[in-house]
Amino acid sequence: MPDIPVRPGVLTGRRIAILAESDFYEPEISYYQRRFAEEGAQIDLFSRLWGNRSLTFTGHEHRAPLTVTRDLSELDDRRLREYGALIVPSGMVADRLRYTEDIERLAPATDLLRRAFSRSGLVKGIICHGMWLASSVPHTVRGRKVVCHNNLIGDVRNMGASYVDQDVVVDGDLVTARTGDHCHLFARTIIDELVLRGA
Repeated sequence: MPDIPVRPGVLTGRRIAILAESDFYEPEISYYQRRFAEEGAQIDLFSRLWGNRSLTFTGHEHRAPLTVTRDLSELDDRRLREYGALIVPSGMVADRLRYTEDIERLAPATDLLRRAFSRSGLVKGIICHGMWLASSVPHTVRGRKVVCHNNLIGDVRNMGASYVDQDVVVDGDLVTARTGDHCHLFARTIIDELVLRGA
């Protein structure tokens, strides 16, 4: 049987950060782990670990476990530059990560998103209910074209974003998608954007 040549991935050497928490949508996260790896990218999951070395979260659909060992605090501005994309996934991840015990301060994940938007070379991917994470920093999406879950259309309009009725929307370095079931289109678009930008 002849050897089948292995095509090098178009994202070899690139890194993608994905936020995680409980009530994540399992088919979406597992798809990203496989699809981005197919293109050679390294996937790192980040969450607020609350001083723990790791936390295991449970999925929304099947209660599947997902163990995360990287804390959001690792992603200072220097480390953030090592990533080509930051993804805020669907499910309840964004709602859980936007919790702050001090109402005068942004939640760590929200502050991370704010800092990510200040980096034009970094692709920001927000899908479905992920747009909740931007609610405390509405200036990041104000005037931008976005799509989100139907339940959040009023929210994004109140944030000053321009809702577009498409499954995936690209506005500069921001990629948004309608629902977790559109993760395949979303991932394909992020791959294309990373290749285009050489990020």
